[in-house]
Amino acid sequence: MIGSGVTYRNRRRRALAVVAMAATAGLLLTACDSGGDDGDGGASTSGGTGDFKVWALQDAAMQPAWKGAVDRFNSSSTTGKGTLEVFANDPYKQKLRVALGSPQAPDVFFNWGGGNLKEYVDAGKVRDLTAMLEAKPDVKSAFIPSVLDGAKINGKYYGIPMRGMQPVFLYYNKKVLDKAGVTPPTTWDELLAAVDSLKAAKVTPIALAGSQAWTELMWAEYLLDRVGGPEVFAKIVAGDKSGWKDPAVVTAMEMIQTLVDKGAFGKDYASVGYDVGGASTILNQDRAGFHLMGSWEYVNQLGQNEKFVKDGNLGWIAFPSVANGKGDPSNVVGNPTNYYAVSATSKAGQTAEDFVASQMKDPEYIKALIEAGDVPAVTGVTEQLKATDNADHAMFVYDLALNSKHFALSWDQDLPAADAQKMLTALQKVFLKEMTPQEFADTLAQ
Repeated sequence: MIGSGVTYRNRRRRALAVVAMAATAGLLLTACDSGGDDGDGGASTSGGTGDFKVWALQDAAMQPAWKGAVDRFNSSSTTGKGTLEVFANDPYKQKLRVALGSPQAPDVFFNWGGGNLKEYVDAGKVRDLTAMLEAKPDVKSAFIPSVLDGAKINGKYYGIPMRGMQPVFLYYNKKVLDKAGVTPPTTWDELLAAVDSLKAAKVTPIALAGSQAWTELMWAEYLLDRVGGPEVFAKIVAGDKSGWKDPAVVTAMEMIQTLVDKGAFGKDYASVGYDVGGASTILNQDRAGFHLMGSWEYVNQLGQNEKFVKDGNLGWIAFPSVANGKGDPSNVVGNPTNYYAVSATSKAGQTAEDFVASQMKDPEYIKALIEAGDVPAVTGVTEQLKATDNADHAMFVYDLALNSKHFALSWDQDLPAADAQKMLTALQKVFLKEMTPQEFADTLAQ
């Protein structure tokens, strides 16, 4: 089944828990031995062969694919063997942070790209893969450019895509829109008009799980991109908090409050959650027209109300364009993918690099990802996706990413944990009209 998103859907709650940082004792929960010695970290080296460790997250659906990649590499490698170790999501970031500062660093490690990876790049803990990609154009061209760029830091590549893509886009209830005489909007003005028509039809125009700030964040991410382009948030991620004072930030927050003032989210959105009985249910019970959410929403809808989906009542479109905005309408926000990076201190650096270069684009690995429900971040898999269950949704996700000029990582993953929490808290106040757009910008610029 294409679109399995439980890991990504739950990671929103986990992302906030990471702010507190769990203790590191007893964090290794499972080890899937693929042969060979564990190997340990060591002094920084530009080359290196030998046995290597691969760290990833626990995920029952994905572990066969990850272990299969290690097994295939081991079966032909003459320079070293890999071992896969998997960890629970919540403590993983702290476990990784500690390990990369010690002699026990993994040789290859799972990460989210963006600001999450930049922290380690800035500390000199990650191997630069740019020369490898230049020397092996078949590897570089195997991946969707906007997704590969998610691990591009200061003009250099430090990671290779190893999972599927989870873009955010606008889902809608076809029956509700038809009854209200609404056509799926492609522009912001059309969306505002749709809000008025749906409100007149006595339904909530847009379902929103406002009790959880990460659902509101999607509106902020898209509107800032559409108004100011990706450069505005890139400046913020680079550490320049004055970027929050960019006029596009204030405009984006004003647009959010326009929706609130119009009653776009109904009256009780602040008490609505995302899970069962929440925003998704409001949509599939014909009580709302739209729902902005990541592609994992498709599986969530199948689980909650399969008939609603199978009867063809669930639709989806890209986020609308904004007139006179600097952002390209093809730009996407969400979760570009996850990445494998190589530790700069790995004694088996070259072998580890060979592993990620060869296996992440291997046809058997890509097949395993698709069978597990992912939409891979690689080129040339259209026919494979068309042959799957739920092919229409899978192809929409794939084409959205494939045609994007820029694919931005969600802000709460891209920012340092403390900054992310401060931003989410302020954003909720914007939605509740407890903070003005200018106050939002000023608060985060401090």
